[in-house]
Amino acid sequence: HSRWYAKKDYAKLLHQDLSIRDVVKKRLYHAGISSVEIERSGNQLKLIINTARPGIIIGRKGAEVDKLKASLEKEYGNEVFVTVKEIKKPELDAQLVAENIATQLEKRVSFRRALKRSVASALRLGALGIKVYCAGRLGGHEIARTEWYREGRVPLHTLRADVEYGFAEAKTAMGQIGVKAWIFKGDAHI
Repeated sequence: HSRWYAKKDYAKLLHQDLSIRDVVKKRLYHAGISSVEIERSGNQLKLIINTARPGIIIGRKGAEVDKLKASLEKEYGNEVFVTVKEIKKPELDAQLVAENIATQLEKRVSFRRALKRSVASALRLGALGIKVYCAGRLGGHEIARTEWYREGRVPLHTLRADVEYGFAEAKTAMGQIGVKAWIFKGDAHI
């Protein structure tokens, strides 16, 4: 999510946002980052990183965060502030669920077991519904196919429903496998 508005260099700033997200995701992939929110005002750039493992991002006495801040300031020339927010229940975050399944597939875990395990853990922690979807050369078969599991309800057409979506790719020896996750947490109070 980006929270800023620019009259002139909108496209340039948007591309900058995308590249910042890429850099943060690549550098801290193992830290379980769900999302990176970006706020801009003047020459300041404020990053809010939502993560399951804040300790890895912050590092000893904030060393890792300072490194990240320094490299971003050097690359983009803005004053950077980094805030790290912890996600208390990563099993209920769709992006993290999708990335977790993708990581398991890369480690050659059976796709059925990976899907079923994530569905069970999300429901155990209070999700009202979850749907997970895998597409690609599952189990190393010649012909690509899709598999999905759904438990509870996932009302994708209901506007007031709080449904979160996540997507990740597993890069296996056989090729890429796309993983999608939808988690329904109840109705959003508007």
